[in-house]
Amino acid sequence: MPSPAPSSNRFERRRAVTRRALIRAARQILAESGDTSASIQAIAERADVGFGSFYNHFDSKTELFEAAVVDALEEFGQNFDQHLTGIDDPAELVASGFRLSARMADSHPELMQVLRRRGLGHIHSDNGLARRALRDLQAGLEAGRFTPVDPAVALSALGGTLLSLAELRFARPDLDGDQAAIDLAEMVLRMLGVPPSEAHEVARRPLPDTAAQAAPSR
Repeated sequence: MPSPAPSSNRFERRRAVTRRALIRAARQILAESGDTSASIQAIAERADVGFGSFYNHFDSKTELFEAAVVDALEEFGQNFDQHLTGIDDPAELVASGFRLSARMADSHPELMQVLRRRGLGHIHSDNGLARRALRDLQAGLEAGRFTPVDPAVALSALGGTLLSLAELRFARPDLDGDQAAIDLAEMVLRMLGVPPSEAHEVARRPLPDTAAQAAPSR
């Protein structure tokens, strides 16, 4: 007699698809306007799911939008993992992360808008970008690459600068985003204690193959 497991699995898959659709809709709203006052009905319609489905996954809109921010920042972090694999120097990882972020304003605008609008409250979270940045900062501190400082303080400086870069990319679309990211990366490395001449060189090292991140033609 066939096992009932496949039916259960189908149910769980349907639940996962519905949850994902709601999170996707919330991410779009955050990226477009940052306005979280949309009704649950409007969110459900955007997600193309039934109104009642919302409460099968979330207790409130606040919970949904928080899940959407976490989801976007985790995807952002996974992009870093994908494209910066193989870089062992913590200083180069920091610099490359800034430069990759600048390019993502064009290649992944939704992610960058969510970071811009809601990233401040997640600078010290234990997931997404923050977890990866803290890892790289701690590696740099342990290796003597960076000046000894409380990692949380260094993370505040790094996160604040990244949010400023995100704001700059959208406020000044005419600006050379790559050059701005290089300059900011150099400044951050110097702030972390990397000697000026070395910070200048590290911030300009060739990026790994980031063809998938290349800015679309306009």
